[in-house]
Amino acid sequence: MNSVYRSGRWIFSFAIVALALENAWCAHGAAASLGPNRQSMPVLPFMPAIWWLVVPFAMLWVACGVGLLTHRWLRAAAYALGLTYIFWSLAFVLPKYLGSPGDMGLRTVVLEPLSLACITLLLPGAAVTPQWLAIGCRAVFAVAMIVFGVDHFIGIVFIGSLIPGWIPWHEPWVAIFGVVFIAAGVGIGLRVLEHWSWFAIGLMFAIWVVTLHIPRTLGFYSIPGAIADPNEWSSLFIAIGLWGGPWAIAAKSGAARSEVAPARSRP
Repeated sequence: MNSVYRSGRWIFSFAIVALALENAWCAHGAAASLGPNRQSMPVLPFMPAIWWLVVPFAMLWVACGVGLLTHRWLRAAAYALGLTYIFWSLAFVLPKYLGSPGDMGLRTVVLEPLSLACITLLLPGAAVTPQWLAIGCRAVFAVAMIVFGVDHFIGIVFIGSLIPGWIPWHEPWVAIFGVVFIAAGVGIGLRVLEHWSWFAIGLMFAIWVVTLHIPRTLGFYSIPGAIADPNEWSSLFIAIGLWGGPWAIAAKSGAARSEVAPARSRP
């Protein structure tokens, strides 16, 4: 199990690098195909499609994704990645959502990068991340998971339609996942069974990556244009990030528990 948890940081880092490279690729394609109108093409959902702005941030995020795997650069990479994700989410996407607060899709586009940012800022651990920041990140992530869970019930029919046909009981599965989202969000927010809450979130996204996102993106489910759709690839990489990131945090919480237990057993 420890090796599974430790793989989380590598999975998370891959997702961050992949999102950055996709960002740069889409920005380059927009510039090449649209000329002076290139700003009208969407790149990633949480950053404007301005090619000369996107490419430097993509390069920064590639460096951050690699830096998350090193001890020396972990803190700098976490702060740079987390704060820039938060900035673009609040500056670019949140105003759109505030103009249409009932839009579940926009709500997801706001909360997904914020969730990735919170995971990133928690990765360095309690010895590095200030307590106030760790509490804030857990609170934001917990609220995001609870909202995702509630949205699973609000959009149960639509979300059920996304499940491939070979899996039975679409809507019951959506409801089960909604309950897990809410329970895990509460567990993370209140720090009750927190380790297992992080693990459950990662496991859910791992299941979705394997059964839904990868086959869907590669065209196995006969969705027209899916393999060339940047939104499908973004959804895949974000799901991979929300698979690996929670497992990386679970690894840290497990290590912290193992250090505390011997200390309590001393006379």
